[in-house]
Amino acid sequence: MLIDIAIIIIKIMIVIGGIITTVAYLILAERKVAGFIQERYGPNRVGLWGLLQPIADGVKTLLKEDITPARANRIIYHLAPAMVLAPALVTFAVVPFGSGIDAFGRHIAFQVADIGIGILFIFAITSIGVYGVVLGGWSSNNKYSLLGGLRSSAQMISYEIALGLSVIGILLLTGSLRLNDIVEAQIGMWNVFRQPVAFLIFLVAVFAETNRLPFDLAESEQELIAGYHIEYSGFKYSMFMLGEYSNIITASALIVTLFFGGWTVPFIDVTKFGYWGAFLSVVSFAVKTGFFLFLYLWVRWTLPRFRYDQLMHLGWKVLLPLALLNLLFTAAWITYA
Repeated sequence: MLIDIAIIIIKIMIVIGGIITTVAYLILAERKVAGFIQERYGPNRVGLWGLLQPIADGVKTLLKEDITPARANRIIYHLAPAMVLAPALVTFAVVPFGSGIDAFGRHIAFQVADIGIGILFIFAITSIGVYGVVLGGWSSNNKYSLLGGLRSSAQMISYEIALGLSVIGILLLTGSLRLNDIVEAQIGMWNVFRQPVAFLIFLVAVFAETNRLPFDLAESEQELIAGYHIEYSGFKYSMFMLGEYSNIITASALIVTLFFGGWTVPFIDVTKFGYWGAFLSVVSFAVKTGFFLFLYLWVRWTLPRFRYDQLMHLGWKVLLPLALLNLLFTAAWITYA
């Protein structure tokens, strides 16, 4: 019993530590990629090749003065950053990031919590994140932050529908809500080849759900200065940034899990190679996830921002009908094929 509790605690520490470390260097990678695309240098002064820049930035942000607006709703103002960060960290708990190992007389899954309704758990927890954005924008008592919060709520609610419908086709093919079952069902063929339309819908929708370009209408600097977190500084601002980039990591990991075989390796059964196979599965998962993290950065510094009417048109008049058609076709194919 104590060993099981210790294993769970260690897995939680590894996942949270890995996410926070990845967030720090993802921000550095974003600045480096931006510099490369714009033909300039990124950060290159703090440490070798600028590798210590995330530490310097983190210390600087934590030492900044933490200001609370005079007319803000203080309780909700302080609570909102935690409502953004906590769901972003919790959702990764059900994502399997490796095949697991046999040790201490038991099988240790590379997953914090293996629950039978994993995909529903992710959708339920991620839907809470919009409350942190809306309440943070409203409680600041600033018209720009309020507009950013309202934009984000409408955007995230609109794209959640197409996002959910795109996943139902995967669930029909797999016959399970458990993420490990979805991964194991892709050993012969990845879902991206069986559900290419669903993959494209899901990819576009997660960009909108994470408020990233070309869907960053909630933060558009040219219009709203910084959007819903304009009145935040110091540690609370850092929590918003941690939440945003943690959502990106979870979204990338979910794309890999649902459509690209998760931790599996093409043409290799990693479960037959013991500890080396488990290590290879983690590397496979990390490489696939890293590719989609790079895609996030690439898209941000390549595509322009949509107008708000274009964003809503795409969500309601393009992605939603397309997701419904894909779902109907998948259901008919499973029934009659």
